[in-house]
Amino acid sequence: MSWWPSERLRTHGMISKVRPMELRLYNNRTREKQVFRPQKPDLVTMYVCGPTVYGPVHIGNARPAVVFDVLAGLLRQLYPKLVYARNITDIDDKINAKAHEAQVDISEISHKYTLQYHSDMNALGVQKPDIEPFATQHIADIQAMIETLIARGHAYIAEGHVLFDVSSDPDYGSLSRRQRDELIAGARVDIAPYKKNPEDFVLWKPSEAHLPGWQGLKQIDQRGRPGWHSECSAMIAAHFGATIDIHGGGIDLQFPHHENECAQSRCAHGAPLAQYWLHNGMLNINGEKMSKSRGNVALIMDLLTQYPGEVIRMALLQGHYRQPMDFNDKLLDQSKATLDRLYGLLRDCPADILAEPAGPCDDAVMEALCDDLNTPKALAALSALSKQVDQEGGYRRLLAAGRMLGLFQHTPESWFQGMDAVDADRVEALVAARAQARAVKDFAAADAARDELTRMGITIEDTPQGTLWRLAR
Repeated sequence: MSWWPSERLRTHGMISKVRPMELRLYNNRTREKQVFRPQKPDLVTMYVCGPTVYGPVHIGNARPAVVFDVLAGLLRQLYPKLVYARNITDIDDKINAKAHEAQVDISEISHKYTLQYHSDMNALGVQKPDIEPFATQHIADIQAMIETLIARGHAYIAEGHVLFDVSSDPDYGSLSRRQRDELIAGARVDIAPYKKNPEDFVLWKPSEAHLPGWQGLKQIDQRGRPGWHSECSAMIAAHFGATIDIHGGGIDLQFPHHENECAQSRCAHGAPLAQYWLHNGMLNINGEKMSKSRGNVALIMDLLTQYPGEVIRMALLQGHYRQPMDFNDKLLDQSKATLDRLYGLLRDCPADILAEPAGPCDDAVMEALCDDLNTPKALAALSALSKQVDQEGGYRRLLAAGRMLGLFQHTPESWFQGMDAVDADRVEALVAARAQARAVKDFAAADAARDELTRMGITIEDTPQGTLWRLAR
């Protein structure tokens, strides 16, 4: 059983709004904590950079998803409406390479790992965004933005490429606070001989016959594909217009990706891309940087075989989102012990209270979250509430606070019973129905079956031996 403030608010406000609180967020554009003031008092717009779907999701991908999921829930409490977009990058050289190796279309790779991402995020209690734009669905928007940049003298064509002319934008580097002599080393781009400036970046590049590509760019009569940076700018403009309230993502994206987004959008629309820039810190694994070369990449699908998804979520909330974080077994074990204790308390909660929509969240939790999303302080306030369950309204306050953080996704019984709570026959029937639908290429029916499994809390994995399933907690 899942209880989510953001979901209930999405279904027409079953939760009454808390009394107004001042939300302060650390804006990386100004390098200071600021009172949040949306452009429209009754509408907040937020865009977060989502995954590039070429492989399984690792814990680093999960941190921004969880962080901004909590922020989305908070914004829905404080404002009449939030429109939250998180994109899927489904055209990228890494996807191309994987598809070429497997001798399949890129859509097969991106579809497979998009489903994996959705499944893993569902296990962590991350709500779907209001809008989930795919880059390949916005090629015309990307091309239109590029044509505008060329027409305005901010982009040029060289050997089939369209490049952004960094020298044409006097504000380039303002988000990351980098000087021009730092840009080349930081950009990690190919210093090609056809560039006017070494730090110029690709907006559009030619596609050879074996690569995916699109016609339609007026100034180039050949197939091509977008550069990574041009995708997000065009998708934001298509769904929100020139300027959004909040743009989020990992700190590793601040430069060059977000810097380049800023430049493109500023020069194409004559307006800033976002009012507030929020970045979450990086994750280390057992004190070391996570990398394939070290062999310490922690995949969500592997972690879920050892811990419930809610434990992983709790662990990610233990640190302040802007700070670097060391992710390890000790942290997971502590989070599991904390949740076991809290669910143990809820065993004595009357069933009618468990079934109620959550009421207004406790002031101490809200004040912590309104202070730049201070989840460690919010968890401390949650712990204090857990010691007051015997007081009048104590269970309701505990439940409301936990659900504000995306916790208490289960009933106490399902938390402790685990697999006993699963209808195995129903799961097997859905797995079989999905397999049959895929065999006849009825992908809509296959996706519907998988969505139903996801709602049941089941994660599936397609292997050469068949489809395996497991409880996603």
